Amino acid sequence: MIINTGLRTDIPAFFADWFINRIKAGYVLVRNPYNHQQVTKYLLNPSVVDLLVFCTKNPQPLLNQLKDGDVLAPFKQFWFVTITPYGSEIEPNVPDKYQVIESFKQLSDKLETSSVCWRYDPVFLSRKYDIDFHIEAFSRMAEQLAGYTDTCVISFIDLYKKVQKNFSGISEVPFEAQKIICNEFIKIGRQHNIAIKTCGESPLLAETGVDISGCMTKAVFEKAVGCRLDIPKMRQNRKECACILTADIGEYNTCSHFCRYCYANYDRQIVIRNNKFHDKNSAFLIGTSEPNDIITHANQKSWKVLQKELW
Repeated sequence: MIINTGLRTDIPAFFADWFINRIKAGYVLVRNPYNHQQVTKYLLNPSVVDLLVFCTKNPQPLLNQLKDGDVLAPFKQFWFVTITPYGSEIEPNVPDKYQVIESFKQLSDKLETSSVCWRYDPVFLSRKYDIDFHIEAFSRMAEQLAGYTDTCVISFIDLYKKVQKNFSGISEVPFEAQKIICNEFIKIGRQHNIAIKTCGESPLLAETGVDISGCMTKAVFEKAVGCRLDIPKMRQNRKECACILTADIGEYNTCSHFCRYCYANYDRQIVIRNNKFHDKNSAFLIGTSEPNDIITHANQKSWKVLQKELW
């Protein structure tokens, strides 16, 4: 199976020591975000976990944790690292972008280019961050990341209720602007051998030449693992998205980047309050066991298809 760490929060950036402790312990307990007392226990063992998937804006804290011994070495890994050109008024606690780029390079050297993907998302437009700004910024970053990744995933801002609450006044990117951005990003990507993908966007963008297959797809995961995977049918997040939504061990309302476009945080004060209950030694990301918890052991098995295929 595949364990995801980054659909609800940024574990490498803010909870690296906790994550390493869970890997050493060999399991993690995860609360259902819609039913607090319903808890799932996941084994963190390479015999049943085929791939660990990370989504982060700052991989360096987790990289620092691995300097004294790489407990992740037995696991296959795939990293999505988001690097965008926005300032601190949009991404208050995201480190300097060129620092993140250096961390990205470390990851790529440690793993391989097919296991590290650059995310340039979400794309939104404003007076400051107009189309020309994005094209120039993307070009500078692509030049820095050339040779360290073969893929960049872009997506355009979605106006979820949480986003509208925390980022008032922002609008969706018009489709014609989306096409211009895709066309220009593809040209830049070709110069640096970086393929451009969209995720969760209109299939009509395919006419620009962009790859619309999505980011967390079977093909992407199989490439990272190095063999075919027999992945059971899973729910889709939305009809435009072909991504495989695997088990996630994070928790909403815990990410302290406080990006204004974030869909995983509802309120800054809730995040601050929740993180006061974080204990790096707990089996839970936030808090600990409670008397009325109902713990279910996840049905885990390897999805690897190792036998030779007959043609």
